[in-house]
Amino acid sequence: MTPFSLSSEQLLKEVRNVFDVQSAALTSHSKQLGDEYLQALALMKSCTGRVIVSGMGKSGHIGKKISATLASVGMPSFFMHPGEAFHGDLGMITKNDLLLLISYSGETDELLKIIPSIQHFGNKIIAITGGRDSTLAKNSDVILDASVEKETCPNNLAPTTSTTLALVIGDALASTLTLDNNFSPMDFARFHPGGSLGKRLLTFVKNEMRSDNLPLVETQTSLTDVLMVMTETRTGLALVMKDNQLQGVITDGDLRRFLISGKTINDCSASELMNPSPRFISPDARLTDAEEIMREKHIKWLIVSEDGKNVAGIIEWVQ
Repeated sequence: MTPFSLSSEQLLKEVRNVFDVQSAALTSHSKQLGDEYLQALALMKSCTGRVIVSGMGKSGHIGKKISATLASVGMPSFFMHPGEAFHGDLGMITKNDLLLLISYSGETDELLKIIPSIQHFGNKIIAITGGRDSTLAKNSDVILDASVEKETCPNNLAPTTSTTLALVIGDALASTLTLDNNFSPMDFARFHPGGSLGKRLLTFVKNEMRSDNLPLVETQTSLTDVLMVMTETRTGLALVMKDNQLQGVITDGDLRRFLISGKTINDCSASELMNPSPRFISPDARLTDAEEIMREKHIKWLIVSEDGKNVAGIIEWVQ
């Protein structure tokens, strides 16, 4: 390990202190929430354009994340660099847009330079700032107080606690609007098709089911042959058929319980051991619906069928 001037105990104490100071700031702020949040939410709810977020330095990085979060929950948003805005990017603002400006001091020069233009355009401004009496605050329609007692930087200089609070303020706005807009998991998936959740929500059972080399047996098949089919197909279950119609299912759990009871595999046929009422799901159901059934019933495989008789395939729950 790299040698430190501080002991391990001192290092962990400092790490813990950062968590404590920042969590205390968040708790303190949550107890002081007022109508300004209702006003900000109202402006965002009624916005028919985009929420344009802007800030410099660390505030800019926080602003990019807030904008990305808003966009991900269905509120059109983008980040606009205040320096670039002053040199032409103000043209991206339309009359229906809402501005969310972030500056802890409220005196960030690059941000203040674009305020006259925004006001000339007639756009509303929400400010996230620690300076309630600052120039930014005085020129904003809604002020969200992001002041903190101290930063966790040992010199109380680097934005740490204040940026965390600003980020949580953005998350609070986005999450509340998501709830009020009844934003569903399916809505989320449409904006996140590349993510694992998006893929599962937008994927149908028929896209992922196994339709060949199915573990099919007949009602009179011996349990020895049932076991052989289950092993060869590597499924851990057997579909018991008669005249190409599903009669029931046998799982490896059924076989284990049967053998533990003291009987031998020569004692009965497939029809005597099968479960005649197995769970099934439509090929047109969503993959998440199949996963929910398998999770709830503690089963690894699910039969894919429209009517419970004609088998289209089987689907495996991969955790």
